[in-house]
Amino acid sequence: MVITKDMPVSGIAASWDEAKEVFQKYGIPASSNKALKEHIQGEQLDQLISDLNKAIGSTEVTCIEGG
Repeated sequence: MVITKDMPVSGIAASWDEAKEVFQKYGIPASSNKALKEHIQGEQLDQLISDLNKAIGSTEVTCIEGG
């Protein structure tokens, strides 16, 4: 699965412990029920999503759409 901007922070943190360190780096509380896009926008959001996907070992290449 690839992490997207619409996913809630708490759901990501609950699914992948590795993500908690990334959230800490960006100053985002891992317990937040808000979507990633509600915390930051623009290039910083793109970088956060990239960092999260790297941390969990997921890329669009490793995942298929809808699955």
